[in-house]
Amino acid sequence: MNKISTLYLSVFLFSAFSSFAQSTPCLLDANGRYRLPDGSPCPNAIVTTVSFLTIAPDARAGGMGDAGMATSADANSLAYNDSKIVFAEEKMALTLSYVPWLRALGLQDIGMSYAGFYTKLDDRQAIGASLRYFTLGSIEFLDIEGQSLGMGKPNEFEVKVAYARKLSENFSAAIAPKFIFSDLASGQRTVDGGSGDLIKVGLAFAADISVTYQKTIQSSFKRDVTFAAVLSNIGSKIAYTSTVADMLPANIGIGYGWRAHLDEANTFLLTLDVRKLLVPTPKHNSDPEFDANGDGIADYRQLGTFEAIFGSFSDAPDGFAEELREITYSIGAEYWYDNQFAVRLGYFYENPLKGNRKFITAGIGLKYNIFGINLSYLVPTNNLRNPLDNTLRFTLTFDFSKMGADTAPAGDI
Repeated sequence: MNKISTLYLSVFLFSAFSSFAQSTPCLLDANGRYRLPDGSPCPNAIVTTVSFLTIAPDARAGGMGDAGMATSADANSLAYNDSKIVFAEEKMALTLSYVPWLRALGLQDIGMSYAGFYTKLDDRQAIGASLRYFTLGSIEFLDIEGQSLGMGKPNEFEVKVAYARKLSENFSAAIAPKFIFSDLASGQRTVDGGSGDLIKVGLAFAADISVTYQKTIQSSFKRDVTFAAVLSNIGSKIAYTSTVADMLPANIGIGYGWRAHLDEANTFLLTLDVRKLLVPTPKHNSDPEFDANGDGIADYRQLGTFEAIFGSFSDAPDGFAEELREITYSIGAEYWYDNQFAVRLGYFYENPLKGNRKFITAGIGLKYNIFGINLSYLVPTNNLRNPLDNTLRFTLTFDFSKMGADTAPAGDI
């Protein structure tokens, strides 16, 4: 059982989401920019609600630095790029994953479960559905004096359906509407003692839009080249109180994949994902634009959805240089032997001023007949703790189209 103060939780959820940058002694320089005392830019990480939507849920991508937009298609594609499923070699597949969370801190009941399924209607159309569920386990809410306010089981989930269609032999598009539910502390108050806003369940509707271009090139060996572009979590804002609603973690991603079929037994994949949040960059809390209307709520949190999305390309206080710092990079490699055994490596990079997540990943995959299993492990490359430190992620896959086959099927998992 975990214990948490409702004051702490409410500050985390409903305050101005002040980042580390705004707690450090940033000063206004002669050019009107906020800088640390040594003249370097202030850290200014973007914080969003329902951030479980940005967690890589499967162990295949988890072994490749969280890269999954332009890898070969499978049931896990629904977590990264729905338009890929029409290019899948299998007609129908299911995936089940579990991601333990904060195991290094000794917590055993926090984690994310994921299920994804697709079926190809014909050679040009496919449909799919997925469920992503995150739980914080059993929590005892405490007031500021440590007195119990009761028990709760905070949880969040996303339900998504997807339709993908080939628009040409090599190009596909997909749209995937989704429903998001977030119950973190419903029934509690944002301020201990009952004087704050009543916390309610957060609800939102959104959609993912994606396109994929895939072409096979035949020379001395066969190569599959894939380009992908994805808009994720584009939709309504989500509110936990009557005071203000916050942005979903809307983001744009571009992916590239190069898969070489070296011979009948050996396949090698290189892939790169580049992502950027389409969410307002926080202003420094000393900036006049932080709360220009004086209502006690940061102005960037009050922007409309599309105003915030389009403005996210040019609203960083430090200009274009800071916009570039908001890009994250995932690079991964995968080697398959005889379509039955896989080894994976990957690296994830986030700018030190924007969160500083940096880690190496490794993983393996095994497949036999209709059944497959993937495992992945994460190793941070800096001194920051990661929720997945010393944790194995695992994924099961099932290729229903091969039921009854006598031999192991071709294709990746």
